[in-house]
Amino acid sequence: MSTYVISDIHGCYEQFLLLLEKIGFCDTDRLILAGDYIDRGAGSFEMLQWLENCSENVVPLRGNHEEEFAAYTDLMLWFDKKEKLGTDKTSNRDTKVLYGTLQYYFRKNKSRFYFGAYGTVLKLLEDAGAALEDFCRWSALIRRMPYFAQCSGLEKTCIVVHAGYAECLEELGSRFSRLEDFYLYARQESIIMGGKQHAVIIAGHTPTIAEGGFSYNRGNVFRHYDPQKDCVFYDIDCGCVFRSRDSDAKLACIRLEDEAVFYV
Repeated sequence: MSTYVISDIHGCYEQFLLLLEKIGFCDTDRLILAGDYIDRGAGSFEMLQWLENCSENVVPLRGNHEEEFAAYTDLMLWFDKKEKLGTDKTSNRDTKVLYGTLQYYFRKNKSRFYFGAYGTVLKLLEDAGAALEDFCRWSALIRRMPYFAQCSGLEKTCIVVHAGYAECLEELGSRFSRLEDFYLYARQESIIMGGKQHAVIIAGHTPTIAEGGFSYNRGNVFRHYDPQKDCVFYDIDCGCVFRSRDSDAKLACIRLEDEAVFYV
């Protein structure tokens, strides 16, 4: 039995399946997914379907893109109630009207809020024929996802999280008002403020192809060791969704038992 971690699939559904095949993932293994399954790539719908039907040996964690997707759903429900639109939740056509009306509302009011970022909501409406009830079901799935997972039985405690892990809010100063925001949005703060004594933290969120970024490593997994905490931090977001413009970009997987890394 092995435990694998993959992060930041971002709609790269075919590459995700190839990576599962490469590691020989099976029913006796465990797979922890560290968030950001959707947006940017072409296979967001396929990833949502896969998550809905995944087996019990898969542990999907919440990423910031899922958090924002659920917020868009909440917004559509709020707007439908506020304007008394009476949207039929089972109707793709009605949901498209709701979406368009909400977009117009924000443009008219010159709001800085960008509803439906990355075009995923619109793509699900137009290409997948989704309706509001589908968005509600996917959002409920997201809200059941934990922010992090802790693995025992290894040489060191291992914590998998989307962006960064800290044990208490007091460690973070004033930049983050909630621990959950640190779990979802931390970048360099994850190695400056975060971590845990005698632990391994595995995260994604910041692509290792981003020159100038704290975890830049030419599209390979980034590793940082904090001697004060005896804590190892891995960034396994290797920017797969940007592969069309960066030849170093790839989808990565790490096996916890021996920290072996796999790529497609």
